[in-house]
Amino acid sequence: MKRVIRLSIKTKDRQGMTLDILRILNNFSVDLRSLEVKPGMIYAKMYDDLYIDLKRLKEKLLEQRDVLEIKEIELLPQEEKEKYMKTVLNATDEGIIAIDKYGKVTIVNQAVQKILKIKEGVGKPISEVIASDFPILDTIKTGKSYDHVEFALKNKNSSCQYMTSGRPIWDEEGKVIGAVATIKDMQSVMDLVYSFTNPSMTTFDEIIGESEKIKKVIEMAKIISKGDSTVMIRGESGTGKELFARSIHMASPRKDRPFVAVNCAALPDSLLESELFGYEEGAFTGAKKGGKQGLFKYGDQGTIFLDEIGELSTHLQVKLLRVLQENKIRRVGGVDEIPIDVRVVTATNRNLEKLIEIGQFREDLYYRLNVIPITIPPLRERKEDIPILCEYYIQKLNRKLNKKVEKISSKAIEKLMEYHWPGNIRELVNIIERAINLCDGKIIEKKHIILQEQDHIFLMNTFKEKEKSLLLKEVVAEAEKKAIIKALREHKSIRKAAKALGVSHATVINKMKNYKITNG
Repeated sequence: MKRVIRLSIKTKDRQGMTLDILRILNNFSVDLRSLEVKPGMIYAKMYDDLYIDLKRLKEKLLEQRDVLEIKEIELLPQEEKEKYMKTVLNATDEGIIAIDKYGKVTIVNQAVQKILKIKEGVGKPISEVIASDFPILDTIKTGKSYDHVEFALKNKNSSCQYMTSGRPIWDEEGKVIGAVATIKDMQSVMDLVYSFTNPSMTTFDEIIGESEKIKKVIEMAKIISKGDSTVMIRGESGTGKELFARSIHMASPRKDRPFVAVNCAALPDSLLESELFGYEEGAFTGAKKGGKQGLFKYGDQGTIFLDEIGELSTHLQVKLLRVLQENKIRRVGGVDEIPIDVRVVTATNRNLEKLIEIGQFREDLYYRLNVIPITIPPLRERKEDIPILCEYYIQKLNRKLNKKVEKISSKAIEKLMEYHWPGNIRELVNIIERAINLCDGKIIEKKHIILQEQDHIFLMNTFKEKEKSLLLKEVVAEAEKKAIIKALREHKSIRKAAKALGVSHATVINKMKNYKITNG
């Protein structure tokens, strides 16, 4: 096998320099495979064979006027860029595929190969690799982007439903020279929206607090658990709205039936509608044979929890209102009405009354959902619960982290009591977990309580002193987690938070799942 030789040739920047170098390479019968030229630098890739005297070639090049230095290198600059790009593309679990203006595949990452069950694709028409009606083909014709389009793929390798988004690639003159698309299989998309296995055994015993405010809310929630009326849980992000929803379900006569949790902000309308209400066979391209029952039907005789109800589109608000009025659903593409018996519990941190005023939320639906309102007080209004919450979470996190912290000092409690708690209980849990990790004794001291950004100097110094430097990925993860929590707190919805962070809302949902961040 021939050895590949790569040379970097440093030169003076003058006209004709590249031509002079090419003449020398030609005189040595070099099998030249690639040439990159930049001001003052020429990079050459060639095969080493019996005809090349590399030492003599270098000497001859150095004899050439204005050649300053020659080095052997491992990769050409463009090869390095391609290597980095390939690594980045393969680091994501989202499928990425690109095509040129003729519809031929130029880039395909490992995730696409795994999702579509293909081995190769570069250089082939995308109509052969995926399908002749793949939406990205319209993008190179029209130059229009598309988002969250469902399509079904049926070939010898795969027969599944997917979701794709696409963007055109423009040249400097504004002409479409290609397009890139993302692909995600529907099952992984659905994993972001709900989990409807057996409900976790969350009860009111897990809602900790002795303040009058929280005790009144818990008492009211226990009473209304026995009935079937719709419940709307209001409260800031991090107050524990889903915890209350699950506790209400587990204290109700429906506790042995499914608890279905759905995040209304997690999916586009078309997919959310089909998942909530189901669809008939042939309702759309790729619809499963025999159709599919929706989450409302799956939760029959149980409880369905609609989180972030304020994010529901007006189109789906109309359909939800009909379900609440008639206790029946109609599948997408169907004509029959299917009776259901589901208790609806909703949650939001948005001002629905304001949304009604500006026409983004239906007033009639609001009154149907707001039969029993429950408002969870923010932590800053129940600070007397902080000591008991700390004690509870220290014991809980000890088991998780395999630690033996016994208590928290009065000075540390005092620092926590003085804080304004924008992130509520979720933020307190994060702070206690951080403190337990920092604590090398039995007692969490004031210095272990990291509240503000500037206090992170202490965090880094502590690890440095103990020679336990954080791995880069841990630092990045902590920064990402804080940024997402802050964005969710400020913008009140996943879509708006994602826009502020400059990423897709699916990316935010993925990371919320990884970091166990809830928006309730």
